Amino acid sequence: MIKFISLFLLVIFTVTTNGLYAQMQNPEDKVKSSIRLEQNDCELSIIVDVDIVDGWHINSHVLPEESFSIPSNILLNKSSNYTVSRLIEPKPIIEYDEEAEETLSYHHHKFTLTRKVTSKSFKDYTLKGVFSFQTCDSSKCLPEHEVPFEFKVKKCGPEMELRGEDTDNTKNQEDTTSVTAISDTIDSVTETPTAPTKSDKVEKEDKQEEEEEEGKSMWLIFFLSFLSGFAALLTPCVFPMIPMTVSFFTKQSKSKAAGIRNAIIYGISIILIYVILGTIVTSVFGYDALNALSTDVTFNLIFFVLLVVFAISFMGAFEIRLPSSWLNKADQASDKGGIIGIFFMALALALVSFSCTGPIVGTLLVESATIGGMAPFVGMFGFSLALALPFSLFAAFPGWMNSLPKSGGWLNTVKVVLGFLELAFAFKFLSNADLVVDAHLLERELFIAIWIGIFLTLTLYLFGFIRLPHDSPTENLSVGRSMLGISTLIFVIYLLPGMWGAPLNLISGFPPPSTYAESPFGVGGGSDASGAYIPGEDTHPGPHKLPLFDDFDKALAYSKKVGKPLFIDFTGKACVNCRKMENTVWGKPGVIEKLRNELVIVSLYVDDKKKLPKKEHKTVEYAPGKFKKITQVGHKWSYFQQSRYKTNTQPYYRMLGPNGEDLSNGSADYEHHGTAKKFQKWLESGLKAYKKIQ
Repeated sequence: MIKFISLFLLVIFTVTTNGLYAQMQNPEDKVKSSIRLEQNDCELSIIVDVDIVDGWHINSHVLPEESFSIPSNILLNKSSNYTVSRLIEPKPIIEYDEEAEETLSYHHHKFTLTRKVTSKSFKDYTLKGVFSFQTCDSSKCLPEHEVPFEFKVKKCGPEMELRGEDTDNTKNQEDTTSVTAISDTIDSVTETPTAPTKSDKVEKEDKQEEEEEEGKSMWLIFFLSFLSGFAALLTPCVFPMIPMTVSFFTKQSKSKAAGIRNAIIYGISIILIYVILGTIVTSVFGYDALNALSTDVTFNLIFFVLLVVFAISFMGAFEIRLPSSWLNKADQASDKGGIIGIFFMALALALVSFSCTGPIVGTLLVESATIGGMAPFVGMFGFSLALALPFSLFAAFPGWMNSLPKSGGWLNTVKVVLGFLELAFAFKFLSNADLVVDAHLLERELFIAIWIGIFLTLTLYLFGFIRLPHDSPTENLSVGRSMLGISTLIFVIYLLPGMWGAPLNLISGFPPPSTYAESPFGVGGGSDASGAYIPGEDTHPGPHKLPLFDDFDKALAYSKKVGKPLFIDFTGKACVNCRKMENTVWGKPGVIEKLRNELVIVSLYVDDKKKLPKKEHKTVEYAPGKFKKITQVGHKWSYFQQSRYKTNTQPYYRMLGPNGEDLSNGSADYEHHGTAKKFQKWLESGLKAYKKIQ
């Protein structure tokens, strides 16, 4: 009993002593801080220089979400005179405390914290606040401590108004989602750069560029879909329907005006049917899900099988037909007359011609679905417009029918050629799946060999050496067929050097990149006029044998060590435009020299499926009310791009300064910098900006 009482008293004494000891410690004896204000017109910087004695530390501003520590902060009194931006800190030390069973994030020795503020006052005023922190050593933490400060701020409002800049900086309020940052890498980049973030003006320019890029992409989809609709028109299932439809309208219409009106209604009905199909696809999958399909292995494999089936169908092995009951019901409804009857006539056309239009429509929906957004809607509108125009025009002006070529074997030839193109296109989806999982089953040489085989067979078919089912006997080759055969033969010859490492710029983006090959440096490791790859501990050979990092932290540290800007390449393994940019722009004179000699490059793959360590798994809010679990390397870099730059398109390029700050040259991408001249100019502006801050 006496031993128990003694032990109890010892515990009480120890706890009390430690508590009194902690209270007796003055945090300012351990942490020396000097606080100052720097004002550049309306841009304010509250800078705290911190010097901590050995053996002690203070917590970082951004703490892991499971942490019980008190974060350091620079807090300001609320005022209408200014808006507060996020706090800037150097990259913290991250380590796991096994005794406390939590991840620690802290700073020690000497460092600087900065709080950015945008002044909005037309008069002088006083800015007040406190620097708060908690001081800890390896065994204990002292109570939270606050160091008050106040500064006189000079007016700046009228000058800013004269420049016409936006003083509303509410979008730069402190980012509360930083607490759920996915790793120390993203913590240090998205929330703690050691230089100012880009101005509102640059943000507006970037937003405008993104809108322009989206507009251009939609126009490209529309144009390609329109050409696909015209190709579908020249198939044996659709082309013969034109005179039949025109004959029906000319006989049923009581006047020329009525015939034109009915023809227009018929064309609009065709467009509505296909646009409704695109709308259904968009609504079922959703905008965000559609954009993710391009990197999903399962969907890429499904698309590959789907396109192979379409190709075999076009070549004459079988026909893809819809249930006959659908056609019968649509045909019966078309007899009702009026607008409803004309609409069901258009539906009957869509059902009857499905064996020819179905594979093309399917391919369009597959491709537009991988782009996402309104792409399926725009794609179906372009396709249906091309399909509807001839029916409407010929029905309105029957005399034009005399200029149409007669139906014949050439229609089946068009269908077979489309089948070969579908087959070649299918292997792009198989390649995407292989690239994403890094299986190396379909490397560059094998992909090119498959395409050579497909287009060589197409060449023999066009020259009449091969016949497929439903082909008519060919005594003489037409001029058009001969020219198409010569073109495909030239294309085959062009592909051949690709087996030995040629870049093949005409099809850049379709084959796997040159680094994803049996011989990444060409057969025999051939020489490269632009220079040889010099291996490094943390780099791997990239396009044109450029040394690339794939770890952001290591790349940033190395760029600071060698005194070169960091070039961030947000890319994707299944990104077509990324490969085009690398093949057709990166290797050009004036660009390759800068990439090789004046920059440090890090390629961050947003579709990398490698698993992250368990301790880096996080759930983050990537948009208001929308959460995503970060479990893969690609998730990590995708969230980094989305959270810092508010975009998820690839390729997307940025240049950073020595401490991870964005340089003033903004961003670059395929749409706006897709030529060597534009890209070189962007690189040069970034290099100039880097020299100014050194």
